[in-house]
Amino acid sequence: MSEEAGMMLVYDDPSDQRSMSLDETSSTEDSPNGTHLSLELTNEATTPYIGQRFPTHDAAYELYTEFAKRNGFSIRRHRTEGKDGVGKGLTRRYFVCHRAGNTPAKASSENKPQRNRKSSRCGCQAYMRISKSCELGGVAEWRITGFANHHNHDLLEANQVRFLPAYRTITESDKNRILMFAKTGISVQQMMRLLELEKCVEPGYLPFTEKDVRNLLQSFRKVDPEDESVDLLRMCRSIKDKDPSFKFEFTLDGNGRLENIAWSYASSVQSYEIFGDAVVFDTTHRLTAFDMPLGIWVGMNNYGMPCFFGCVLLREENLRSFSWALKAFTTFMNGKAPQTILTDQNMCLKDAIGMEMPTTKHALCIWLIVAKFPSWFNAVLGERYNDWKTEFYRLYNLETIDDFELGWRDMVNSFGLHTNRHIASLYALRNLWALPFLRSHFFAGMTTPSHSKSINAFIQRFLSAQTRLAHFLEQVAVAVDFKDQAGEQQTMQQNIQNISLKTGAPMESHASSVLTPFAFSKLQEQLVMAAHYASYQMDGGDFLVRHHTKLEGGRKVYWAPREGIISCSCHQFEFSGILCRHALRVLSTGNCFQIPERYLLLRWRRISLPPGGRQPQTAPRSDQTDRVQLLQSMVSSLVAESAKSKERMDFATEQVSIILSRVREQPVSNLGLRELSSTHRSLA
Repeated sequence: MSEEAGMMLVYDDPSDQRSMSLDETSSTEDSPNGTHLSLELTNEATTPYIGQRFPTHDAAYELYTEFAKRNGFSIRRHRTEGKDGVGKGLTRRYFVCHRAGNTPAKASSENKPQRNRKSSRCGCQAYMRISKSCELGGVAEWRITGFANHHNHDLLEANQVRFLPAYRTITESDKNRILMFAKTGISVQQMMRLLELEKCVEPGYLPFTEKDVRNLLQSFRKVDPEDESVDLLRMCRSIKDKDPSFKFEFTLDGNGRLENIAWSYASSVQSYEIFGDAVVFDTTHRLTAFDMPLGIWVGMNNYGMPCFFGCVLLREENLRSFSWALKAFTTFMNGKAPQTILTDQNMCLKDAIGMEMPTTKHALCIWLIVAKFPSWFNAVLGERYNDWKTEFYRLYNLETIDDFELGWRDMVNSFGLHTNRHIASLYALRNLWALPFLRSHFFAGMTTPSHSKSINAFIQRFLSAQTRLAHFLEQVAVAVDFKDQAGEQQTMQQNIQNISLKTGAPMESHASSVLTPFAFSKLQEQLVMAAHYASYQMDGGDFLVRHHTKLEGGRKVYWAPREGIISCSCHQFEFSGILCRHALRVLSTGNCFQIPERYLLLRWRRISLPPGGRQPQTAPRSDQTDRVQLLQSMVSSLVAESAKSKERMDFATEQVSIILSRVREQPVSNLGLRELSSTHRSLA
């Protein structure tokens, strides 16, 4: 035994004298007297020593592994040796520190780029050598014939050593749980948190890391793409057999391989009937496991929540693929194209929309544009970047085109961006993203940052953990079903909450009973601001409306009371489906106590989807339809009033139960059944 100052101990068996170099070979020697067979490996005080014996070489490896873990390093199997050439069997094994040896330099190649991967090997000489021997009884055993605990690197603390790859393991049961989590679409971070809660361990103390989970998921994806396509088509056909309302289309290339596939669900088609006027077609994502572009059609319902319309996987992002995708989507939706569609800056997609949806207004998603600003302008503008971004948002939200054009020139001059190619590109496409150019088109409020975040969060739900293609189809279905259930819960919560009237105007009370709480809150904002505006009737019958503090400017409002038509030059109603403060001010001045029916859009009313996906009819109006809507408003008011106290709720529930039982006793006509079916779910 030898000892060096400041170093750990080095042992070597005199009966097996060899250099400590790991590159030399030696023969096994008989075990010296006084050694004993080591079967207990759980004693934490155990340190390997010369002569220690084991029944198998795996038992010796386990002991050394435990010792290494307690002392801040890990080990690996280094080399094996046989005796007297081939056929005599294994007689000696070396176990070394994980940092033993040095990484050989690879020959550089001009044709093949080298990966600059860092190595942890530093030539550490710590090792344990075991040799095989046989006693007189012929029973083979292994004993330690060499041991050096000399490290030329720092050893890790107890809370650090667990991060070494040798000690990070995922059990079969954990693998099954992770695969199940992946099918539901939750993120890897969420998987880790769930497993920590299940195992009652502190955050970060699982025996594996997020990287290990991602590598595991990646290994699940390493399958034959052709087999994936077959499984996906088989699953689509299976879903179609069980649910004839499920819709899917696909194309095959010249070799019979899957090229494109799109699908939609019955609930999505039903939602589209009412809420398909404005659609986001997000093509910025990819299924990284299969390197396939992914397109998702999403809209917004009457409660301000995202609703899923359809999904498409494409082989390529070109004009032909996008044209096929848009055709398939229109087919799913019974030939109905949206009024407006929001997309990314993809010129092939822009051309495809012009070909396949010529009557649809195409615009660009502002949140997808803004997401690129840091890489475009941060280095160029430096400390002025935040000031420029504030000015950009001001220009974006302007109301008139003339103000935008003037403001844009001033912004370019002020920040010295005359030659910036991104500024030039944005200006060339200004009619596709700047609100002054879009206010005369309906977008259901999906241009606001808050709604863009909710849409993106919905999309990320089934993108966060991709496994098999067929599993991705399941993830989309789970996400859609989850969103439907969450939407029903949020709808109920919105409907039972007390609505606070702020103006006391009859128009406000009437609108609160017809519109959803989400839509009513938008209208209420305009009603409150309308009180700060003055209206002046001009020659020709039009009205000029402006803020009471201003002497010039204002908005021009046209109102025809007999026809029930009102419009404003700000185009607020055309853009959002909610009347503006200017129009509301004119209605109030003209002693109008209810908002005209045509300005309480069906898509913002307290309605639920009708059975079979048919849209409730609004024109031509019948007496039966009017009475149904009147009853609907009364019931909405009943719910709002009843929710104010437990006593009111109990009384209303009791009385409605009596009324409902009596109503069911009355005869039902075919016409009444059809019309009532379109609204009965909203009365529940």
